[in-house]
Formats: sequence, C-alpha cells, structure tokens
Amino acid sequence: MGSYSYSKVILLGNLTRDPELRYTPSGTAVASFSLAINHRYRASGGGEDPAPHGEGDKSKDYKEEVSFIDIVVFGKQGENCAEYLNKGRLALVEGRIRQRRWESQDGQKRNKIEVVANTVRFLPSGGESRGYSKDSSEEPPGDDHAKGPEEDIPF
Repeated sequence: MGSYSYSKVILLGNLTRDPELRYTPSGTAVASFSLAINHRYRASGGGEDPAPHGEGDKSKDYKEEVSFIDIVVFGKQGENCAEYLNKGRLALVEGRIRQRRWESQDGQKRNKIEVVANTVRFLPSGGESRGYSKDSSEEPPGDDHAKGPEEDIPF
C-alpha cells in the first residue's frame, strides 16, 4: 500500500508588508507577502486554553504569540493581491505548504517553508465597513476601471 499525504492550510491574518510582485521568465505573475497570525492563550493553569475572542482582560493571565507566515500567490490572483492588498490589511488565505531548499552564495544550505495560496480573500480591516471577496460583484473603493468581462473582476 502506498503512502498518502495531504497539505491544506487556512490562515486569517494581517499583512506585515505590501505584496511584492515579480514575474517568472515565462511571464507568470508571482506575488509574495507575509501574514501575522496572532494566537492568544491563557498563561496560567498549566494548559494553553484559548482565550475567548474579545473577552477577558488582556493583561490578566493571557499571553499572545505572533507567527509570521510567508505567502506566495501565482497568476492573475497574484496580480490582484499586489494591486489591492497592502500592509495591515486583513486577508484569508487557503493553500498548501511548500518547502524550498537552496544553497546560498557562501555555500550555506538554506530552506524556507511557505504557503502557496490557492485562494486569497480580501477582508475588511479596521474602519472598513465591508469587505470585497472573490464572490463580490463590486469593485473595491477607489477603483475607476470600467467593469469588463468576468475574468477581469479582481476577486
């Protein structure tokens, strides 16, 4: 019997920097950015009971840790991320884990684990009253482009 493996990741967090857009030699767009994922837990009591969201005194028996996760998005979706996302924006990313390995110029072996996104949903942050997601029929505020064919909708 063969061995099986499966990789699926769903992350909700804030961008730590503006997306960086580049292109492969074949012309495929590749956007990269990083998400900050917060985890709040109860510091006392021996276990890591999650703190109820929005409940409790932040200074009383709760600790918070932050993980920074690198995200890579390909194609049209990568171009849309570069155009419409920015530092601090809330995003929901669904994808798979990938490990890259290489040797640096000084001969050191390096590796990096990142998430290759299948879908990225742009969510409201801070003072925004509504988000624009993949299935939204409206364009984000400030976008003066006329609506074109459905494949041109940025989400």
